[in-house]
Amino acid sequence: MCDMRSAVDDEIERLTTALIEQQRQDGSWHFCFENGTAIDAYVIILFRVLDVPNEALIRQLHDRILAAQQPDGCWRLFTDEEEGNLSASVEAYYALLYSGYSQTTDEPIQRARRYILSKGGLGKITNILTKAILSITGQRKWPASISSIPLEILLFPKYFPINIYDFSGYSRIHLIPMLIMGDKQFSITNAHTPNLSDLQVRPVDEVEEPLPRGYQEMQDSIKTGLGWLIGTRRHIHETAITRAEKFMLKRIEADGTLYSYASSTILMIFALLALGYEQQHPLITDAIQGLTDMQFRYDGTTTIQNSPSTVWDTALLAYALQEAGIPADHPAIRRAAAYLLPRQQHKTADWSIHNPGTQPGGWGFSETNTINPDVDDSTAALRAILSFSNTDPSYLKSWNRGLNWVLSMQNKDGGWPAFEKDTNNEMLTWLAIDGAKSAAIDPSEADLTGRTLEYLGNFTGLDIRYPFIKQGAEWLIGHQEKDGSWYGRWGVCYIYGTWAALTGLAAVDLSANHETLQNGVRWLLDIQNPDGGWGESCRSDRLRRYVPLGESTPSQTAWALDALIAVQAQPTSETDQGIQRLIALLHEDDWKSTYPTGAGLPGHFYSHYHSYRYIWPLLTLSHYKQKYGKN
Repeated sequence: MCDMRSAVDDEIERLTTALIEQQRQDGSWHFCFENGTAIDAYVIILFRVLDVPNEALIRQLHDRILAAQQPDGCWRLFTDEEEGNLSASVEAYYALLYSGYSQTTDEPIQRARRYILSKGGLGKITNILTKAILSITGQRKWPASISSIPLEILLFPKYFPINIYDFSGYSRIHLIPMLIMGDKQFSITNAHTPNLSDLQVRPVDEVEEPLPRGYQEMQDSIKTGLGWLIGTRRHIHETAITRAEKFMLKRIEADGTLYSYASSTILMIFALLALGYEQQHPLITDAIQGLTDMQFRYDGTTTIQNSPSTVWDTALLAYALQEAGIPADHPAIRRAAAYLLPRQQHKTADWSIHNPGTQPGGWGFSETNTINPDVDDSTAALRAILSFSNTDPSYLKSWNRGLNWVLSMQNKDGGWPAFEKDTNNEMLTWLAIDGAKSAAIDPSEADLTGRTLEYLGNFTGLDIRYPFIKQGAEWLIGHQEKDGSWYGRWGVCYIYGTWAALTGLAAVDLSANHETLQNGVRWLLDIQNPDGGWGESCRSDRLRRYVPLGESTPSQTAWALDALIAVQAQPTSETDQGIQRLIALLHEDDWKSTYPTGAGLPGHFYSHYHSYRYIWPLLTLSHYKQKYGKN
């Protein structure tokens, strides 16, 4: 045991020293939020369409995409996606040709072409963003899944069975630019545009995805809504176009991006062109600069982040360092808190549609984000500044506002969402869009609910004696899978959800002997790898069942261990073996260290947080030391 304590102490010391050295002067930490090759591809295409004079960036993005190609010609979203990913491969192939630095006669391009055709060609693409990019650049008609949704839906009042604010904020901010372009059947081509007709096994518009259950019911609701609108058809339609345009313009951040997402910003630029804006309009040039500023360089490569994770990383690292024993008066912690305080949001924005009358007080993911707070970032920031709220009135005011905002975001069913309260209209999941079930709505999730309960229990002293805490705990208990796990929406996937649920329930004083906790622990021990660690495949979220990775990753091993530590009074041989494996993982540098464990959209979007190999292992080792250090 002494050897174990010494190893844990040494690793905590190594991690804290490294992190403090990496902090920026303004108190923040900047780690890459890596999202595969999709955003890089979209930026190349956008820059070539608009003749943006940034040749160095285009070449760097081209080279990164090309380097990610697999021997069989495909591109993958994650290492064990052995069959490759058709949408990602088409995006990469298209962008490489658009850049001009790859030619159709190049051997890598020929390999990519053979792979794409072997999977059915363009007609078998399922990713709606890939379809949109192809439609925008004249390679296919706009998909019916977009063009069948009338822009007039923006005019439906909130009390209608279906309205634009029933969509999640993330889907809404992407859907509206696409609806504008689909309405106008917009496309734009130029001399740079490759011809992809040889990738069409048969006409693309003949290969739409099958209509999901309830799709016709949703269409009937839309038709009913259209009948309630007053005015001539032309006037109503023009009003809807104006409403859509104003919707975008109102949500442009100071850096020129739409909602601080690269993906929605790219769609907005094309939508503005569809509305008649000139290419040199300040809104478009500012947006291009905002996209350019989202680049991150690492290991000699450059990528465009979909939304830099600076606030998220800084909040979590400031909290993790304090858990590791770095005092609040340490300069690194003071600088981090001073960075986080002004990033608290003070605007009443879309989150208030379903949560009226609540004072703003949340935090967002990126430092340019001022109107899109979320529950997870908010509790992360609140953990980081807690110690300052005890002595500094400005931090106390901020902490109280943040706590009030988080509490106000609890859904009627007792759980917590990510961005917007009670945005769970099941009808929207019937859209004929792949991924609609996950993207269209923002319901209560086990990871959000568990993390919120963990914050409320460990940092505010609230427990299940309080009715709203009990309601949250009951939501989690009721949503446990039969095998003892929980599905996690924003991490991969069942390990992430189970970690959040167990730590949350333990924090609000659910008995460690409770059947729910014991079943969760049993599941984690059942899936522990022979080497002592844990690892889960990204395929879990698409299949909605746990799929083992076959190897251990640092963040997933840390999550599983942290959950066990929260529930178990004494260390076990399994826990100690896991700690040993976690420490070893932190000194390895291979694909397991870079495997994406952040989730965005099942089957389409995954993230490798470069910060996660520091944050979660440091927290877990610190919690192990706090609980078992004297044993």
